[in-house]
Amino acid sequence: MASLIDLRRRIRSVKNTQQITRAMKMIAAARLRRAQDQALAARPFAEALRDVVANLATRMGERTHPLLEPREEKKVLLAVVTGDKGLCGSFNTNVIRRTTKELEGFDEVELLLLGRRANEFFKRRPIPIRAAHTTLFSGVSAAAANEIAADISSAFSSGEYDAVYVIYNQFVSVLRQDLKMEKLLPLQEEKGGDGAAQPDGNEYLFEPAPSDILEAVVESYVGSQVFRVLLESQASEHAARMTAMDSATRNAGELIDRLTLTYNRSRQAAITTELIEVVSGAQALEG
Repeated sequence: MASLIDLRRRIRSVKNTQQITRAMKMIAAARLRRAQDQALAARPFAEALRDVVANLATRMGERTHPLLEPREEKKVLLAVVTGDKGLCGSFNTNVIRRTTKELEGFDEVELLLLGRRANEFFKRRPIPIRAAHTTLFSGVSAAAANEIAADISSAFSSGEYDAVYVIYNQFVSVLRQDLKMEKLLPLQEEKGGDGAAQPDGNEYLFEPAPSDILEAVVESYVGSQVFRVLLESQASEHAARMTAMDSATRNAGELIDRLTLTYNRSRQAAITTELIEVVSGAQALEG
C-alpha cells in the first residue's frame, strides 16, 4: 500500500491536472462560440454558390469548364483536414483512420495535409505529399483558403489530378461531429431523375453570357468550399476538445474522491495502530 506521503502527492498532482483540464474546457467553450457562428454563417453562402454554379453549368450547352469536366480517376488528390493540437478526444484519430482506409481504394493518390497532426502522422509514411499546411488553425482566414483553392484548381485544370477529395469533421453540435468525405473537383452538376443536368425551372437573362459568369464564379466556389471545410473542422475541434476536457475534469474529480478515501482509511489505520501500541506499552509497564 502506498504511504501517506505518496497519497498526498498524488492527490495534489491530480488536483493540479484537474485545474488545467477545467481551464482548457473554458477556453475551448469560449472559442467554440465564435467558431460555431462562423461555420454556420458560411454554410448558406457555400450552398447558394453551389446552386448558382450548377444552374450556370446546365445552360452552357456543349461548352464546359475545366473544373466541371469529369474524368477517369487515375490519380487523385486527397485533402486531409485535422487539427494543429491534441487533447481533443478521437477528433484527429478518426480522420487519420478514415484516410488510411480510403487510401486503399485509389490506384494513385497524393495527400494535401491541412493541420499539424495529419502532417506528423503521414510524413513518416511512404505516401506522396503535395503540401502540408501546419498553421492554418491559429486563425482560419479566407485568404489562406483561397490560396489553397487556387493551387488545387490549377493542378486539376492542368490534368495533374483527375479528382480532388477532402476528409474532414463536419460540425453538427457540441456533442456530435460527423466525419465526411466529399468530392471537391470536378464540381458536381445537379442531376434530374433521368440522369441529365436539370436547371431550377426558372428562366434567367444573363449579362454577360453564362460561360463568362461561370468562369468568374467557379474560382470563388472552390475557395468558398475550402473555407467552409476549414471552418467546420475548426468548430468541430473546439467542440471535441471541450467535451474531452469536461470528461477529463469529471474523471479527475472521481479519482480525487477515491484517493482521498484511501488516504483517510490509511491515516485512520495508522492512528489506530499507534493507539494500540501505546495502550499495549502502558499495560506492559503496569504488569
